[in-house]
Amino acid sequence: MVLFMTYPLFVFVFGMVIGSFLNVCIYRMPKDESVVFPPSHCPNCSYQIRWYDNIPLFSYLFLRGKCRGCGNHISVQYPLVELLNGVVTLLLYLRFGPTLAFAALLLLCSALVVITFIDIEHQIIPDEISLSGIVVGFILSFFLKGNTWLNSLLGIFLGGGSLLLVAYSYQRLTGKDGMGGGDIKLLAMLGAFLGWKAVPFIIFTGSLVGSLVGISMMLFQKKDSKLAIPFGPYLAFGAVLYIFYGKSLIRWYLGLSGLYQG
Repeated sequence: MVLFMTYPLFVFVFGMVIGSFLNVCIYRMPKDESVVFPPSHCPNCSYQIRWYDNIPLFSYLFLRGKCRGCGNHISVQYPLVELLNGVVTLLLYLRFGPTLAFAALLLLCSALVVITFIDIEHQIIPDEISLSGIVVGFILSFFLKGNTWLNSLLGIFLGGGSLLLVAYSYQRLTGKDGMGGGDIKLLAMLGAFLGWKAVPFIIFTGSLVGSLVGISMMLFQKKDSKLAIPFGPYLAFGAVLYIFYGKSLIRWYLGLSGLYQG
């Protein structure tokens, strides 16, 4: 009983520790800086952060969100990423247990956290994550149950190809670029990890949520200001939703349509 109660807590803390590293990736990757060297430091005063000031969530609360060296405010994004990744890690563990599927999906979801926060702030999706993710996702398909190498390969081509077709068609019709290449490679990566059946669900969910958020933002946006809405976070949301509830939601929808008989 004690072990049962301890493992989820350990997994949650482990996820927050990973989240601490993800913060480094979010901050440094858009600047083409190494995520390994130099050690974590304050961007304002270059104070090298000691281990006791780098404990996920706790250190932020203890320091009241300020740098020990200069007192400069630390973005709330840091504890948010740590907490978010801790929760996602725990949910994945409770859903899949200590399996290879858990490890693979934790890798994917952690990558999606980095992509989401970078895309929101910089409107870019690092190729280092998406392109390497395509390769890793395809390799893992040889070892994971429920996603064969063929499903993964089809997912890569369907994911990347569908958005590539949309982007090409939009450019031909309007003469403008409406979708970045990062989104195309991201969906190809999601197809590699989750298989081709996940791609339509992710596109539909991401487009639906993105449209609702975009319309809401437009209603409150000033008329003379430009609105740029990154699509990556919505694709990431659709992927996470598919991991936990995708198959159930698809069965529910098909049931309403009379296409699924149980």
